[in-house]
Formats: sequence, structure tokens, C-alpha cells
Amino acid sequence: MVKTTKMLNQELGVYRDRANKIARMVRDSELVPVVRGLYETDAQASPWALAGCIYGPSYVSFESALSYYGLIPEATRAVTSATFEKGRSKAYDTVFGAFLFRDVPAEAFPYGIEIKEEGGAVFRIATPEKALCDKLYAVSPVASRGELEALLYEDLRLDREDMANLSAEDVAYLAEKYRSRNVRKLAAYLKNGLQDE
Repeated sequence: MVKTTKMLNQELGVYRDRANKIARMVRDSELVPVVRGLYETDAQASPWALAGCIYGPSYVSFESALSYYGLIPEATRAVTSATFEKGRSKAYDTVFGAFLFRDVPAEAFPYGIEIKEEGGAVFRIATPEKALCDKLYAVSPVASRGELEALLYEDLRLDREDMANLSAEDVAYLAEKYRSRNVRKLAAYLKNGLQDE
């Protein structure tokens, strides 16, 4: 269970030197420091669930979500999440792994998010369509259908069958929120059944 310093100070109200008690709990492995002011009581906690506690509001997305759904072949080194209006990317290295946070447009942020559960902990994650839109939003614009296909099938190594199973309607709806050439091209590509735009 995630606990903040404030929560621990309230729980440890009977102790005069609560900071020293927290330090002893860390030493005795009762608490695992995650980032400043944030602790986890379970050393085996899911990084997916921790991501939203480290920096938020956020949801797991980009390559992390694409990997979670099995849409890209590689496992990701870090849990990458989407935020909005933060102004810059953030990175945290913790004992639970690396965590990256990147902005997406505020208008797009609240759509296409699911709640998942792992190991008794819940976390927010982009749908496959939203994760792909977030990823395409974050890369340099492509100029043509051929460049889009190269990005999808060579760089990201997505499978055409998986692409065909994505909801063209969901991507078209999201495309209006991103105002991104790449996301608009993806929407047109899916609408036309992976044929010429």
C-alpha cells in the first residue's frame, strides 16, 4: 500500500520523533521509499500501480501500454505515462524501476482510459487506440502514408492484424482532440481499412 509522509505522520501520532520512526521502518523494510514523501509497504508492488502515485494526474501510455496489450514485441525498460500541462517531461529512477511522464494535449487527456488491476492494486492505462495516439503525437510528423506505415510497422513493429483490430471510430474521435498530423493520418488510415488515404 502506498503511503505519504503526511499519512505516516498521522498514523504515528503517538511518537514524538516521527521522522526517526519512519527512518527505522525503512531500515527494517517495513516501508520502501519510492520518491521523496512517498513510501510503499509492499516491496513487490506493481510498478504499473505506482506510476499514478508518483506523478499525476497521469495514466500509463505510450510504449508501456502498447507493450502491456502485446501490440509491440518488446517489453519496456520504464513505465511511461501521460500527463498534461506540466510543461516538460519528468523521469524518476526508483527501486521499483524507471518512470517517465510526458505531456499530451489537455483536451485529449481524459479520453480513452481504462482501469486495470494487478496484484490487488488498480491503475489507469490508455486503451490501445489512445496509447498509439499518444505515441504518434509525441514523434515528429510524417509526411505520407508510406512514412506512417514505416513508423507503425518498422519502427514500432506493430502487427497489421492488430492494427486492423483497432477501433477506427475511437481513433477518429481522439484525432479531433489532439490536433496532430500524425493522429489525423492514423485516423484516415484506419478508416480506409489500412488502404490508401
